[in-house]
Amino acid sequence: MTTTATDSRRRWLGAVASTLGNVLEWYDFVVFGFLSIIIAKQFFPSDSEYAALMLTTATFGAGFVVRPLGGILLGMYADRKGRKAGLTLVIALMTLSAAMIALTPGFQQIGLIAPAIVLCARLLQGVSAGGEFGTATAMLIEYAPPTRRNLYGSWQMFAQALGALLAVAMGSALTHLFTHEALESWAWRLPFLLGLLIGPVGFYIRRNLPETEAFEKLGQRAKVPFSRVLTHYPRELFVALALSAALNVMSYVIITYLPIYAVQNLHMPVTLPFTVLLASVLLRVVMIPVFGHLADRIGGARMIRVSLVLFLVVLYPAYYWIVNAPSMASILTVELSFALLIGASNAPIPTALAGLFPTEVRSTGLAISYNIGAALFGGLSPLVLTWLLHVSGNNMMPAHFCAVFFALGLIGAFMLNRHAHDGNDFAAPAPLPSYPHGDSHR
Repeated sequence: MTTTATDSRRRWLGAVASTLGNVLEWYDFVVFGFLSIIIAKQFFPSDSEYAALMLTTATFGAGFVVRPLGGILLGMYADRKGRKAGLTLVIALMTLSAAMIALTPGFQQIGLIAPAIVLCARLLQGVSAGGEFGTATAMLIEYAPPTRRNLYGSWQMFAQALGALLAVAMGSALTHLFTHEALESWAWRLPFLLGLLIGPVGFYIRRNLPETEAFEKLGQRAKVPFSRVLTHYPRELFVALALSAALNVMSYVIITYLPIYAVQNLHMPVTLPFTVLLASVLLRVVMIPVFGHLADRIGGARMIRVSLVLFLVVLYPAYYWIVNAPSMASILTVELSFALLIGASNAPIPTALAGLFPTEVRSTGLAISYNIGAALFGGLSPLVLTWLLHVSGNNMMPAHFCAVFFALGLIGAFMLNRHAHDGNDFAAPAPLPSYPHGDSHR
């Protein structure tokens, strides 16, 4: 086998393996959000439906609170021990958390121990997911040929979307195949049991991954202090945080929160949001690689800017239509339109973020920025919006919330360094001066 063929096989093996494990990570993480209303009744019984839902969304948000810590620790571990070691540890932690949620008895059986275990499982999910984005993105980008970095990077968002699609499909199947009583009694556990069965497969795949050539070129080196990342890359961290905020608000307000919002505030049937999301997320899954390929031709930064501007233009008319004419037609049209814009903006973001940091601190830099954005502006969004909608009674609140963070992301997009490098915007920052950096210019 020629060297070129071997390199190509190595790249695709790493990309596919990273993506498959990534799908499981985000399936487990997202399905909790889709089932939050049912989980509220199982583990947080209360005379007030609002109070139970608030406790569940707080537990959902707790996974995001620890994501920065998990991301930093696992990111530093991956920068020190390798992408392969980091991803293997990440999927082992996620599988354990899925087992805790799937097998824990409800509040009526074991009392306060039940919500305590679920909270611990959600925290463990947060630690695992915190290490997933930075390490998996670093691996995908480091496997990519110079002219296809946006395409390879888009597989990170493809995997997240596919994980969400599986979660939506599972939610839709549950609501159509089981009675309301069966769903609340035991059937809600099935999605977590499925994730538990797939976990060992993902662990095996990742454990047998080849390490990236860029990381191997670093060789033996001193450990890079966490403080050095903060002091040497403040601008890069801000840009990455701004883009991460916009990306996570898209994921957790427009996608994850919609079933809760539609049922609780627009008084729609519980089956309708899952049906709509199934179509919109499927479209996003299909289009993300297409937009990743297109970004390699026209530039990732340009695509991010255009898609965010379009999002701001259509956001208010779309939500106004949903609020004033809630129906299958209005929500499906809006969600399909949003899916296209989310795909266009999300596809080049991983590559843009990875290009902000050199190889020796890439996982750590990505973990800090992405997970702080996810914790502050993503996972806590359902909790904040549940409260805002309750106290204000303004059904347009999600549009106001999204507009703020899409504008922030647009600022970050305009701050991206534009550097033509084999057809994409993969700018190379200066490496840390006091450490050998190997392939820091990619």
